[in-house]
Amino acid sequence: MPPLPLLHEATLDTLRNSSNLLAFSGGSDSTALFFLLQEYGIAFDIALVNYQTRALSDAEESYAKELGARYGKKVFTFTCKLGDENFEHKARLVRYTFFEQLIREHGYTTLLTAHHLNDTLEWFLMQLCRGAGVVEMVGMRTFEDKEDYTLIRPLLHLPKSMLLEYLHTKQHSYFIDESNATDAHLRNYFRHHFANTLLQNYATGIAKSFHYLREDAKRLLPNTHFRIHDLFVFPRQEDDVMMIRHIDKVLKRLGLVMSHAQRNEILRIKDGVVGGKIAVCFGAEFVFIAPFTRTPMPKSFKESCRLYAIPAKIRPYMYALNIYPSALHLNRKP
Repeated sequence: MPPLPLLHEATLDTLRNSSNLLAFSGGSDSTALFFLLQEYGIAFDIALVNYQTRALSDAEESYAKELGARYGKKVFTFTCKLGDENFEHKARLVRYTFFEQLIREHGYTTLLTAHHLNDTLEWFLMQLCRGAGVVEMVGMRTFEDKEDYTLIRPLLHLPKSMLLEYLHTKQHSYFIDESNATDAHLRNYFRHHFANTLLQNYATGIAKSFHYLREDAKRLLPNTHFRIHDLFVFPRQEDDVMMIRHIDKVLKRLGLVMSHAQRNEILRIKDGVVGGKIAVCFGAEFVFIAPFTRTPMPKSFKESCRLYAIPAKIRPYMYALNIYPSALHLNRKP
C-alpha cells in the first residue's frame, strides 16, 4: 500500500483552525480531497452544484448526500440548467456565487478546491502558447485571499496519478466525467497531448519548479495599499507591466477578465472604464480601481476628494458606500 499522499503541514495547520467548506463534485479529485481531509481529522462541510448536464449528475448529488450522512457533514446542493453557449464561464460564476453565499450565511472562513498539479501544468502550457509572463503562467496558488474568506487548494503539489492511486488503494468510489476524454476543449487537448506525458516522467521536478515560480511571482506584484469593499488603491509604479498585472489581478477578483486590447487601452489612457463596469484610474501616486457608477454628490464631498487627489470616476462609488477620502490614508494636498 502506498503511503498517504502528504498535505503540507502549513496547510493542515490553517485548516485545523478554520471553518472549511469543500467544493465537491463526486469526481476523482474532490473525492480524493474529501477522504484525505477525513483521514487527517480536518473538519469540513461540502457543497455541490448540479448542472444537469450528464446522465450521472443526479447520482453524483446523491453520492455527496450519502457521504455527508455517513461522515456527519452538512451537504449543500444547488441545481441549475445552463445553456451550451459559454458554458464553462457561466458555470464558474454560478458555482462561486453559490459557494460565497454559503460562506456568508454559515460563517465559513475557507473554501477548499481540489485543483492539483496537472491543472497547474495545463494552465501553464496554455498561457505559454498564448504569450504570457510568469505571473499569468503560474496562475493558481495554494492560498488566495478573497474579501470574506480564503480560497485554499491543498493538492496543488500532487499529480492526479497519485490521487487516483490513493482512491484505488483505499477503494473509494468516484465518478468519471466522460467529457474529459475528448479534445473538444482546449484544456483537454493540452492535457492529453502534453501535460500527462510530462507529468508521467517529471512530476517531482515540475512540482518543485512551480514552487519556485510562485515565490518569484510574489515578488513581481506590488501589495495593495488599501481596500474598502470593492475599492482598491495601490502605489503607482513606472513599470507598466507590473501595473497591468496588478490591475488584472484585482479585476479578476471583481469578476472581470480583461482582453489584451483592454489592457493596452488602460495603459494608454490611464483613466477609463473596463467593460462598462469597473473604473481604473491612474493618479500621480496611486492607482484606483472601483465599480463604475453614476451617483449625484454634494460639492463638499467632491472638494474633499479633490484635495486627496481621488479621480472623478472613483468618487461616485465612494460616496454611494459612505467611504470618505480620509479613510484611505492618503496624503491631503495643500
